Amino acid sequence: MPTNPDELEVVPGFTHERLQGWVPDLASEDELRVALEKAFDYRGDVTITRKDGSVVEGYLYDRRPGKTLTDSMVRVLPANGSPRVSIPYSDIGRLAFSDRDPAAGKSWEAWVTKYWEKRAVGEKAEIRPEALD
Repeated sequence: MPTNPDELEVVPGFTHERLQGWVPDLASEDELRVALEKAFDYRGDVTITRKDGSVVEGYLYDRRPGKTLTDSMVRVLPANGSPRVSIPYSDIGRLAFSDRDPAAGKSWEAWVTKYWEKRAVGEKAEIRPEALD
């Protein structure tokens, strides 16, 4: 069986982990780095509790890994609308993933199927994104 994607009839896609509600163990530097990589790929909000007890909830839109935890940082768009926040990895005491991933269970194929089903029964079908809430 060919393993080259150009030779395959159907290429396997990327499967997203179900991270909703996950609170990872951050006991080691590696666990923190892995959890923050997953948080970067997560399409919902995360809650970061700093070691000083302050909390930031929002969308983790960037991470900048460095050689040390102090040199590494994440950037978050706070859910409350306040300005963007940069947080060094070394300041993070706890990380929690929201219970809602707005894109979970949605795919292009599902959207196209729904579009054509509406068209088939004469309903108006438009190319517009669905509301997140």
